[in-house]
This record gives sequence, structure tokens and C-alpha cells, in this order.
Amino acid sequence: MRNSTRPIGSGEIPFLLPAAAGPCDTQRGLAMAAFLDRCGWAGFEPVPLAGDASFRRYYRLRGGDRRAVLMDAPSPQEDVAPYIAVAALLRRLGLSAPEVFSEDRSAGFLLIEDFGDDTYTRLLQRGANEELLYTLAVDTLVELQRAVETDGIPTHLPLYDTTRLLAEAALLVDWYVPAVLGARLAGPERDEYLAAWRAVLPDAALPSDTLVLRDFHVDNLMLLSGRRGVQSCGLLDFQDAVRGPPSYDLVSLLEDARRDVPVTLREAMTDRLIAAFPALERSAFLRSAAILAAQRNCKILGIFTRLWKRDGKPAYLVHIPRVWRLLEEELRHPALGPVAQWLDRHLPQWARRIPMTQAMA
Repeated sequence: MRNSTRPIGSGEIPFLLPAAAGPCDTQRGLAMAAFLDRCGWAGFEPVPLAGDASFRRYYRLRGGDRRAVLMDAPSPQEDVAPYIAVAALLRRLGLSAPEVFSEDRSAGFLLIEDFGDDTYTRLLQRGANEELLYTLAVDTLVELQRAVETDGIPTHLPLYDTTRLLAEAALLVDWYVPAVLGARLAGPERDEYLAAWRAVLPDAALPSDTLVLRDFHVDNLMLLSGRRGVQSCGLLDFQDAVRGPPSYDLVSLLEDARRDVPVTLREAMTDRLIAAFPALERSAFLRSAAILAAQRNCKILGIFTRLWKRDGKPAYLVHIPRVWRLLEEELRHPALGPVAQWLDRHLPQWARRIPMTQAMA
């Protein structure tokens, strides 16, 4: 998409309305224009950037030597305060999160540092060295977890506890199951599913928690020129950070719903992280990783279905076969026996598919 710094003429709203703009969007545009005016960016046209699965929208601003990204995170769906807090925390820990230049918390606008266009996703599509990129990502996780060991995790961050993990796992039965079976499960069957997860989730715990970014994958990682070491790994989409097991972000990176990561690379990167923490018991870490990977992929099956059914975003459905392949691989771990047995009873092979395939037409 072409960038533009063309000043908007008098009487025009200085931002691009979405294609389906309505009165609420126009009102939002006026609020955005007022925010940009206060930030010193009046008269420049924000260019929409690729969106994500949330309600947030992003726009690039360029004017002379200046560049920035505008985050539009409307309330009540979004809250920019966690983003501001976690970004500041990551920078204090020596990592590269975008600097926040200006903010309007009540309106849900942020003006943040522009990291450019070199996401891992784009670099890999252009043939970049996969092993080097993943090594940098894992080294960044190691640095993050070591820094947290030294400085501690802010107690205001929520704990990734059983209640939260169960609520996420329930997305499978609440959204995916009705879409593929044509009806919701009866209450006792849903309860059995949650009971299976209650039986296995305690084994996901490790001796100490760390800062978990939760969406640590190639779409949210960038290669930053002019920075060295782990600071060359730019971090995005971390506002949902929690306190949880150090296996989770590695799982998010290596068992990616959006792309196939070679098994040999997954094994090498897992070994790399484990080797960085000699006190970590390998078998306990691998068990934790398997449980959390399965929980995450059950959640993703539900989320991708919800994005289609509720939010009108069917593009994510194409990834569901990959998510099932990953989930079936994880379910071979003995610790996941109760969950595997439930899924075999209620979601046989014929039901492990893209729901309503015609939605992809």
C-alpha cells in the first residue's frame, strides 16, 4: 500500500475512513483528527496498515523525517492502558517495544514508534534465513525470562491461572463445536470437557512463573535494522501479557497456527531455551509445553470460528486444519489423556475440519 503525506485540504477529515464507514466511523474520525492535531500531526493523512483479529486499527504517519504509527483502540472493546504499561516494562528490561509518543487513554488513541515493515512473516515470505530469525526470537525470550528472574514480575499483571486457562479452552466447545456439529453440547458434556482440563492443567505449572506475552509469533515479531543482539527483535501485540509458565511463549512461537514450522527447527529451538536455564527440568518443561500447546490450540479453534461467526472475518478459518494437526500431535503426550479421550468421543475425525467449508468460497 502506498504511503502518503499529502496534506488534506480545508474542510476535509484528515484520515481515511474504513470502506464501510458509517456515522460512528465518521465520529471516530473526527476524534482521531483532533488527537492528531494535539500531537502535531494535523494535515497528514494516516495510511491504514494491516489489521489483526482485534478491534484495533493501525495507521502509518509520515512527514519529512518523522514517522509514527497511530493505534485506534476504541473502548469499550479495547483499553490502551495495558499496552502502555507492558511496553514501558519491556523497554525497562532492555527489549524493543515501541515507544509511546502520545496518548489519549479515554478516547483509545496512541501515537507509537514505527518499527517499519520487516515483520518475521514478510521476511520469511521473502526467503530470509528461518533458523536465524527463530534463534533471535528464542534468545529474546531467554533475555526476557532472565531479566524477570532478576527484576521480578509486576504483581499488577494477571495470573495465567486455571480459571483463565479454562475460560480460553471453553471457546472450543462454545464456538467450534456448534459450528461443526450443528448444535451446542449438552451441559454435562461441556462439564466433562472442562473437568478433563482441570485434571491436566496442574501439570502445566513450572517452579516459577515469568512474563508471558501470549501472542509471541511471527506476525508480532520484527527485525529492526540498526539495533544489535536481542534489541534487533521488535515486539508487537503484547498488551495481554500475564504471569505464567515460561513454556507458553515458546509454544506460541513454534506451534504457529499460521505457518508450518519444521519439526527439526522446533526441537532445536526448544533445546536452546531449555539449555539457557540449567535448573529447568527437561521432562517437566516438555510436559508443560505439551499441555499449554493443546490448551492454546483448543482456544484458537474457538477463536478462529468466533472471528467468522461473530465478527465476519472468515479468513482465519483456512488455518484450522493446521491447528488440528498440531493439536493431535500434542494429544499423544500421556499427560493429556483425559482431554484426548474427550475429544475422541465428541469430535471424531470427520468433525476435525473447517466448519461450514462454504464460508471459504
